[in-house]
Amino acid sequence: MTEIILMAHVLFGMLCIVAGVWLFVDVLHANEANQGRIRRVSIAVAALMWLAYLVGGYWYLTYYYVDKAIILKGPWPFAHSFFMEMKEHVAIMLLLLATYLPIAAASNTAVNKGARKVVLWVVGFIVLIGIAIDGAGAIIGIGAKVALMATKG
Repeated sequence: MTEIILMAHVLFGMLCIVAGVWLFVDVLHANEANQGRIRRVSIAVAALMWLAYLVGGYWYLTYYYVDKAIILKGPWPFAHSFFMEMKEHVAIMLLLLATYLPIAAASNTAVNKGARKVVLWVVGFIVLIGIAIDGAGAIIGIGAKVALMATKG
């Protein structure tokens, strides 16, 4: 079950990034016809980010303590001490940005250039930080793997 929870966390995070890229392109080409879609996709980005956070938070509180102990005893303790710590703190910024995104996207980005710039910056940060956090998650997973391999060898 732990693997399914962890895979759901990654899935929601990656879907958030993909939806963010979709939204970025839509806002770049904002017109009257795509305003409804911009609003809906901005809500989807926020919902997916919250789902990733809640599922990942549940996994972290329930199961991560075992992986943490393994990682800290292995050859890559920085996988936890830097990368997991970074994820824990930066995820809050992602939640704030993702929660704000539908508010910013509520304006007509086809005519309001200021709102368009804000939405582009917010969703751009969401995508870039999301990719960085995904990479950090991969390093954490590898940290656990090399720690387990070191104990077998």
